[in-house]
Amino acid sequence: MLFSSYIFIFAFMPVALAGFHLMCNFGRRPAAVWLVLASIFFYAWWNPPFVIMLVASIGFNYTAAEALGATTTRPRVQNAILVLAIAANVLALVYFKYLASIIDAMTGLGLINLKTPDIVLPLGISFFTFTQIGYLVDIKQSIAKDRGLINYILFVTFFPHLIAGPILHNREMMPQFGNEATYRFSAENLAIGISIFTIGIAKKCLFADPLSAGVGLGFGAASSMPLFGAWNAALCYSLQLYFDFSGYSDMAIGLARMFNVQFPVNFNSPYKAASIIEHWQRWHITLSRYLTLYLYTPIAMSVTSWRNDRGLGISKTARETPGGFAAMVAFPTITTMGLAGIWHGAGLQFLIFGLLHGIYLVGNHLWRIVLPRPQNRAKDSKLTLFAKIFLTYMAVVSASVFFRADSVSSALSIFAGMIGLHGVEAVPLPAGLPRGGLASLPVHGMTVVVSLVDFVSQAGHVLWMMCLYGIVFALPNTQQIMHRFSPVIGRVQPGRLSQLAWQPSRGWAVTTGIAAAVSILAIGGTSEFLYFRF
Repeated sequence: MLFSSYIFIFAFMPVALAGFHLMCNFGRRPAAVWLVLASIFFYAWWNPPFVIMLVASIGFNYTAAEALGATTTRPRVQNAILVLAIAANVLALVYFKYLASIIDAMTGLGLINLKTPDIVLPLGISFFTFTQIGYLVDIKQSIAKDRGLINYILFVTFFPHLIAGPILHNREMMPQFGNEATYRFSAENLAIGISIFTIGIAKKCLFADPLSAGVGLGFGAASSMPLFGAWNAALCYSLQLYFDFSGYSDMAIGLARMFNVQFPVNFNSPYKAASIIEHWQRWHITLSRYLTLYLYTPIAMSVTSWRNDRGLGISKTARETPGGFAAMVAFPTITTMGLAGIWHGAGLQFLIFGLLHGIYLVGNHLWRIVLPRPQNRAKDSKLTLFAKIFLTYMAVVSASVFFRADSVSSALSIFAGMIGLHGVEAVPLPAGLPRGGLASLPVHGMTVVVSLVDFVSQAGHVLWMMCLYGIVFALPNTQQIMHRFSPVIGRVQPGRLSQLAWQPSRGWAVTTGIAAAVSILAIGGTSEFLYFRF
């Protein structure tokens, strides 16, 4: 069931919440067991057989974790257990996410002749697998907290993050699940959680979902999208993805807070970033952190060790030489981002998406070496800062075309439309397709498609897009609105519009109630979250 569905809002959520606080009266363990059972029921709602995979994964990884903990005095055995456990997790991911695509691609190339297997992808497998791999590595490094079975199962299955993240660290969550204060009713946490959840569902139902139809039509007709239609599809998708993922993150954080649990921040106005490096510090923050800790850092350390053994230099000066930069910065970055792209999907377009961001990041690091940035961004003029933000956003939009497209050829067709190779309309169209009353006029060898009808609708669409961009760039984000009440783990910087800061008042209660009611009324057109397919 979706967070933004009637069955969840009016049935599952209130029952799970009431049952949890009722069980808290009988102690920590009954309440924790209730949450585990509720979370497994939530997961089983999608497809009951998926529970077998989830339980098997938890059982295997917990057993491996216990074996790692029992072999701390035998490092070779411990390393072998870790390697085998990680390999088993990765093989499960490869089988469910990539095997069919690999066989299909090899068959297409004539290398093999096998029927493509019909493999059903278990929901959220990437997220609960990554979570558990991180736990195994932390056990090996002796930094894991609280290795109790019930808390471990709850750490993995806790339904607000189970399907699409955020990707949690055990040292953040296990202490909370073991804390007696978590199992005491808090009216403040309930109010804060409901408010954050409401902001999230408003983003999803009122902003993201209305864009989905036009985006689908635009990318579905990629081969014939004229200039404005192609740009409309690309820009609308960037906004749809922004509000969809931001809305999901808010709902997950809000739901956890209703159960007295704090999640780490996962989304922090990434389109306000003035560089690609900053963008990835703001976008899917828990994934970026995970990739840095468990992929980029080990690769970079291996390269550094290899260079050090050969006397090649590992200092900052060596890093700024062409060879040092290529080995210590470019290679780990592009490798990490390429694998991150593949993690999102099996198609070649996902690999290109990841590699593009890897190239962006390498270019950003190189730029900082060639032209060091000011220590304080306030030194940038407003025009310079705007140019940086605009350039970063355009780079992100371009990569997002590959992220959304069904194939590489479809993405290239959108780009062809964006540079006018499929013609030019006079007015951008909200659905991404010309509608009725068209006239084609030859202009300097190009075909200009002029829409003769529905100008009011087109103007309304442009105005709506401007409003969405105003929300993205001018208003504080959810953490900033809620900053006085520690909405997430860690410190939150307040936004500019302090008058929008949330407080437990009648005014905010009425505002939250209206927003919730309007959002719930819009649920009829709700689609699944975009990150659910990963």
